[in-house]
Amino acid sequence: MKIRKKIAQFGMVASLGLGLALAVLPAQGIAALQQGAKAPDFTLNAALGGKPFSLSLKQALRKGPVVLYFFPAAFTPGCTVEAHLFAEASDDFNRLGARVVGVTAGNIDRVAEFSRSECRDKFAVAADPGAKIAARYDTAMPGPGQTMISNRTSFVIAPDGTILLAYTDRNPQAHIEKTMAAVRAWKARHR
Repeated sequence: MKIRKKIAQFGMVASLGLGLALAVLPAQGIAALQQGAKAPDFTLNAALGGKPFSLSLKQALRKGPVVLYFFPAAFTPGCTVEAHLFAEASDDFNRLGARVVGVTAGNIDRVAEFSRSECRDKFAVAADPGAKIAARYDTAMPGPGQTMISNRTSFVIAPDGTILLAYTDRNPQAHIEKTMAAVRAWKARHR
């Protein structure tokens, strides 16, 4: 990520320094993989309705587009709001042929519980130990205690693996409307 390289050049390696730098930048400017790029495939341990399973992006894309959203940590205020909003919109995404998948590197031991209570059994949530997948999507950032977490970033990925939308914003509200618009646009082109 360009921001991290610049920060490293100036010797600001501590997470506090990066946190302050990120706080003054517009969140949309911290772009992850861009529209048109190929989404990296992955397989992660996930849960849906509290039930664990192995989630493969490649397999999920066989059923239609995937709304892949990265969030910092389960049961934090913004992440809970975002999960509720995606849960409320899940039926609409499903009617359009898309599936929602949440991914977090924060408190991964609570993914099953989060999928049941906050995601309301509507969509899968995957655990990303060490933010390895977040790093491949260029959404990893330092979290508390020097651990890596994922930035709040949403992607819409077409069945062929092409990223149709990449949206980063710390505010969870717009993620649903932006991803829904991208899925609707994809659906209109593929009727």
